[in-house]
Amino acid sequence: MTSQEALSEDEIQGAWVGEAPQLNSTVTLADYDPQWPLIFEREAERIRRVLGERVLVLEHVGSTSVPGLCAKPIVDILLEVPDSGDEDAYVPDLEAAGYRLVIREPDWEKHRCFKGPDTNINLHVYSPGNGQTPRYRLFRDRLRAHPEERELYAAKKRELAAKTWKYIQGYAEAKTGVIDEIIGRARAAQYDGHSEAYAEHAEKSVTNAHYDRPAILDLAGDVEGRRVLDVGCAAGHLSALLAGRGARVLGVDSSEGMIAVAREKFGDVAQFEVADIARPLGLPDASIDVITASLVLHYLPDWGPTLAEFRRVLKPGGVLVFSVHHPGEDWRWFDKDNYFELELLEDEFPPGQLVRFYRRPLSWTFQAVRDAGFAVDRLVEPMPAPEADAADPKWAANLRTKPRFLYFRAVSPAA
Repeated sequence: MTSQEALSEDEIQGAWVGEAPQLNSTVTLADYDPQWPLIFEREAERIRRVLGERVLVLEHVGSTSVPGLCAKPIVDILLEVPDSGDEDAYVPDLEAAGYRLVIREPDWEKHRCFKGPDTNINLHVYSPGNGQTPRYRLFRDRLRAHPEERELYAAKKRELAAKTWKYIQGYAEAKTGVIDEIIGRARAAQYDGHSEAYAEHAEKSVTNAHYDRPAILDLAGDVEGRRVLDVGCAAGHLSALLAGRGARVLGVDSSEGMIAVAREKFGDVAQFEVADIARPLGLPDASIDVITASLVLHYLPDWGPTLAEFRRVLKPGGVLVFSVHHPGEDWRWFDKDNYFELELLEDEFPPGQLVRFYRRPLSWTFQAVRDAGFAVDRLVEPMPAPEADAADPKWAANLRTKPRFLYFRAVSPAA
């Protein structure tokens, strides 16, 4: 359950403690076995006996945790300890109980993996605050609750399992695309339950109303008479402002709840549709003049397909304007060791609502935009609008002194 970059053979070998085992074969999948949860419970009890209070999280994850799903007959277990990088604090006790450390990835979420003493398991060990725990949970719970997602995933697993793989890691990495799609829909669904509350927050929030939206509008420029695609439109506030400037606006969002709110509030000035930007957009080639993407791309682990789709629907010379979390702020705010890592983070926004997004270095963002064929026209770290001081002086001061979001204006080259 990773969103890592594909590993080279040297990286695969380097992660293994000892020689990485080669598969050189197809992958064997078994029909769901109701014994798998029982195996987890038995193994979890043993781990708790070994580690005691050092067990912070211990859960059954992966395909064997989803009733009805085919899987490799290996039970995946997620364990959080106070510091997975401090091997002296837990590895000797696990090894004394017969567990065998097989994978060590100190630069990727401090991940360690063990095999069981007498049970075919993968025991994945992380520290608190890692990006994989929420990802495992979201994916597992989505598959449990949505049979159509489970069948989609099962079909992809069977397709890939029929191929020959040198390392099992290759099979796992090949599933990343469909996993990310399913997790993306799971995240979108999280917004459905609080769409009204989010709409109210976004309407009045200093960060949204007096910082983000003014910056996006400034970079979009003159949109009079132009066809604008507002990606990740949420409750439609930016779409309405663009329409007020004379644009013909289509707002899209993957959350049905958000689109319902947007239609209710602003359906008389803009068109709104449910769409997942991780998938192809149902729009003709070269049909859009301007794309705005306010605080949405950082929810995607891989921008490549989405930016390619933006290029396709934009007219030659068309403009993409987007904002993302500032890479320097996320790195500092979440107190991360490695600035250059692509990493899934979890936060509360608005307060009480968990959101998950990816942080990445600025160089990664620039390269993704350039690889998609765009030319970066402007890079902006804006100041809040003057109205911010009256709305919330404390937040206005923060926005004037600390980086919050980063803004790009990119141009699709003329034919």
